[in-house]
Amino acid sequence: MFFETVWKLITRYGNFFFEGLRNTLLIAIMAVALGTVLGALMALCRMSNIKPLRWLATAYIEFFRGTPLMVQLMFIFYGLPMIGISFPEISFIPDFQRFMAGIVAMSLNSCAYVAEVIRSGIQAVDPGQMEAARSLGFKKGEAMKMVVLPQAIKNILPALGNEFVTVIKESSVVSVIGIADLMFRTNGVKAKTYSTLECLFVAALLYFVTTFVFSKLVSLMERRMSHDRK
Repeated sequence: MFFETVWKLITRYGNFFFEGLRNTLLIAIMAVALGTVLGALMALCRMSNIKPLRWLATAYIEFFRGTPLMVQLMFIFYGLPMIGISFPEISFIPDFQRFMAGIVAMSLNSCAYVAEVIRSGIQAVDPGQMEAARSLGFKKGEAMKMVVLPQAIKNILPALGNEFVTVIKESSVVSVIGIADLMFRTNGVKAKTYSTLECLFVAALLYFVTTFVFSKLVSLMERRMSHDRK
């Protein structure tokens, strides 16, 4: 009976679930992409010899890692308009303000974690690599860009993959501000059918399949990069 109801939900409301999954993946991809770029800059600031930059980066990382994502999302969506900062409305993109608030909140949160991942990856590279590059006439920035960072990327790829998987799961919090992600659509189907457990099972199944496939892709990339080192 349980799985029969699950199958009926998938066949009847599959478009709702998959629309929500599409929005979830869109938010996750944008959040990780922006979070990685910002995280790289934040990691460099954290390792900088300039104390104000280092202190600012440390404060940012500790704040966003030490506070709940839900609070950060609520502050950005409800708090920023109260002080006169709001995202523009775009008529041909429904709920653009909500999506932007969700993406910004997820990106800023992901940035804090990615910054620590990148910092640890850079520090894992043998310091002799930097010294060798400097001895060949590279400036510090050039040595970091052309010698250290390419090696660090190989070290941090699994952790970045895990971060993407984590963001996919944590993105469910954006449903509280009305973004039509997977959990929002699941709640909508629950309200129509009163099949609470079955709807949650479908959502859990979609989350699992998505994260499992991506985890396998990251593992494949990791094995190929490990093979290239030999």
